[in-house]
Amino acid sequence: MVSVLHRFMSSVISNEKDMDSDSDYSRTIRKVSVLSMAGNLALAGFKFFAGFVGRSDAMISDAIHSSSDIAGSLIVLIGSVISEKEADEDHPYGHERFESVASILLAFILFLAGVGLIREELIKIFSGSWQNMHSPGMIALIAAITSIIVKEGMYWYTAVNAGRIHSDSLLAEAWHHRSDALSSIGSLIGIAGARLGFPILDPAADVLISLFILKAAISIFHNATEKLTDHSCSPQMEQQLYYFIQDDPRVCSIDLLQTREFGRKIYLDLEIGVDREMTLQKAHQIAEELHDRIENAFPDIKHVMIHVNPA
Repeated sequence: MVSVLHRFMSSVISNEKDMDSDSDYSRTIRKVSVLSMAGNLALAGFKFFAGFVGRSDAMISDAIHSSSDIAGSLIVLIGSVISEKEADEDHPYGHERFESVASILLAFILFLAGVGLIREELIKIFSGSWQNMHSPGMIALIAAITSIIVKEGMYWYTAVNAGRIHSDSLLAEAWHHRSDALSSIGSLIGIAGARLGFPILDPAADVLISLFILKAAISIFHNATEKLTDHSCSPQMEQQLYYFIQDDPRVCSIDLLQTREFGRKIYLDLEIGVDREMTLQKAHQIAEELHDRIENAFPDIKHVMIHVNPA
């Protein structure tokens, strides 16, 4: 499986050479997603081995959680490929919103994982089954520590790249990595507690960690749904746009400035006032030049629609 992923990654990197300058987004998504899948596959295998050899139910559950992360990386990869498709007859504004759809799917995976983990651990607590748990071996403890370090590293690597290319789905995937790191912290506490004679710490810690997972899922879902409902940009972004446009001496007034988020891109609707004695050709030239300047200065803006009013 690892060799298959390696060949797939090699083909992805070679195909990237034929992409245009805007494809840094695609290259980053694909590179991070493939590395995540390979890392999760190796980590899940090690956790399963440590769980069985070390007789740790917590570590086996943690291994299953790591396996689910592979599906999350696939969702991000597929969502990014679709979102990069050119506009067509059925989608004249492009496909960027498919990235938000991928983020929502990841949020549901996180939410279900959190709810499932809480349910499982509460059953253990109230049924008293934790009293019959075996004392786990040292290898399970080592696996938990390894998982925390690796998954937290994967979180920061993914989060930094997500911030650089402004990718919500990649940020959701980063939180998926952190949820696994948090789950491993719960496993570490539970395994250490069981080895010290306090087996109830295992399910209790997992319940607490699951609440953090649910909070991350809700936050990802909220952010993605805002971008699917034409939510405006931040006030800071709109203020930057206002001052940038106002600096053009040919613009007498800004009568309307509206923004809406479209996946990872932004659409701007603008009404400006120009000298009423100006010819239509001159007014059109000002609008066209302003349109180009805005899109060049703000790379996240996909399109500007400008209406010209007589000042």
